[in-house]
Amino acid sequence: MDGAQDTEVSQEFLPLIRIYKSGRVERLKGNDVVPASRDSPSGVSSKDVTISPDVSARLFLPKLVDSAKKLPVLLYIHGGGFVIETPFSPTYHDYVSSLAAAAHVVAVSIHYRLAPEHPLPAAYEDSWTALQWVASHAKGGGPEHWLTDHADFKKIFIAGDSAGGNITHDLATRAGEEGALKAGVVEVVGSILIHPYFWGTHENEPKDVDPKLWAWMKSFWKFVCPNSTGSDDVLTNPLAGGPSRLARLAGKRVLVCLAEKDFLTVWGRMYHDGLASSGYKGTVEILETKEEGHVFHLFNPECENAKVMLKRVVDFINRDD
Repeated sequence: MDGAQDTEVSQEFLPLIRIYKSGRVERLKGNDVVPASRDSPSGVSSKDVTISPDVSARLFLPKLVDSAKKLPVLLYIHGGGFVIETPFSPTYHDYVSSLAAAAHVVAVSIHYRLAPEHPLPAAYEDSWTALQWVASHAKGGGPEHWLTDHADFKKIFIAGDSAGGNITHDLATRAGEEGALKAGVVEVVGSILIHPYFWGTHENEPKDVDPKLWAWMKSFWKFVCPNSTGSDDVLTNPLAGGPSRLARLAGKRVLVCLAEKDFLTVWGRMYHDGLASSGYKGTVEILETKEEGHVFHLFNPECENAKVMLKRVVDFINRDD
């Protein structure tokens, strides 16, 4: 290997990732990891499992008050622009642990393959593999006893932030279209999209955002999804698939969480409105947090707005309808 090539930058998308001419990939964020452990004082236990050669996960089990009572399942998909972060980072370990404790759910935080080494749709396929793995435990089979012993497979929720919010929509759509999760045995009850990574055509771009940002977005999307059809690919713009496809989304309810100062919020609102008017038979809810930016709850989980959003998510999961 030419040493000069290993220091010469070929491509970079700051502040996330840098690619060198040698092919070396340098991730600039989300590299720290923490071990699975019992969290104190919440009493949440966690452990890591292998789902397939390409997919793993960190599982979270809250302190059991009644060991016979079955708990909802939360499949959580981390963000990071499809290129950084893992369920094992302090950020996502702490956040999903807090969800498991507050909502009293068995949480499965997915470790999917990252671009550019594994361009999209790898992350979508890996997340689907994880959902099917969870469902495989429904009749008492499957290798993970935290699921077979404690999970209520008629109460599965899919959630994710940013890129994970994007994948959440794809999973719920696929579950609704393919019928792979049999009603009465395994059911996706709801989806939670937190600051989802959606965007679309130039005509829908906010007028007060630097045009260079949208040029960055388009270039970055081609970087993570080289075979994409562009700005109106249904993977990045679900509205492009039309209302009939939106209406096939699995579940009884959807919660879309947005942040006022997030440049993606305009598309999050359009997603909410489009789903609500699509003929989807469930309820579509929205929570927009004022004076906050993209994934603020991960950076400042103790702020009042993060606590309000956490409570809304917990109430959404624990609702009896």
